[in-house]
Amino acid sequence: MTALTPANQTTEPFYPSGDGEPVAETFDHLYALLITLEVLRQYLAGQRATVLGNQFLYYAQGFPRLRLAPDIMVIFNVEPGGRDNYKIWEEGQVPSVIFEITSESTREKDETFKKTLYAQLGVQEYWQFDPKGEWIPGQLRGHTLHEFINSDGEPEFVYESIEDGKSQVLQLQLVVEGRLIGFYRLDTGEKLLVPDELAEALQQETQARQQEAQARQQAETRAAELEARLAQYREQFGELPEG
Repeated sequence: MTALTPANQTTEPFYPSGDGEPVAETFDHLYALLITLEVLRQYLAGQRATVLGNQFLYYAQGFPRLRLAPDIMVIFNVEPGGRDNYKIWEEGQVPSVIFEITSESTREKDETFKKTLYAQLGVQEYWQFDPKGEWIPGQLRGHTLHEFINSDGEPEFVYESIEDGKSQVLQLQLVVEGRLIGFYRLDTGEKLLVPDELAEALQQETQARQQEAQARQQAETRAAELEARLAQYREQFGELPEG
């Protein structure tokens, strides 16, 4: 869903990167946004993809007012790294997955205008996460894009519910864990750790290595002591009898 620059416009208009509005409604919403952003960013590291958080998505060239700021966008087949905003016609790719960290106050827009627009743009999966449990039963709701032919014989795209919590696009299982989304790989079941969990895992690994090194040092010291005692015995009594 793109548009050409208006015919009477000779220069490209300005596309702002911010509007001065808060990033998130509450701390819980902000925390869920930042953790989801970082977990997915680490998960897709090394791939030709990017994950953006609360950046303007411009979908109609020449019309800067036609924009949204999805909470999380996952876009494949583009250069990795951040952007101040994202213009579909420049990048050549529509976001594949969008997350909205929703609330009662954003419910109507998340359920109507955004849902319809994301489907029209061709966003393959649309996830809504309600960290406070204000309106979504179970806090998490997923949608996958479905194409059908309408009565006029034209293709249309609508969202159908994802019942099992699996993101086929990301190859991840999504699970509500308190006021965060837990992400697990579909191929191995391994959890994608959040920063706090990564720090704890690193600390545990460091402690395990230190304990292993300490045990190895103790074994080497014990072996050296036994070797010294054996040498002392040989010096006093000669070689040990065989058999």
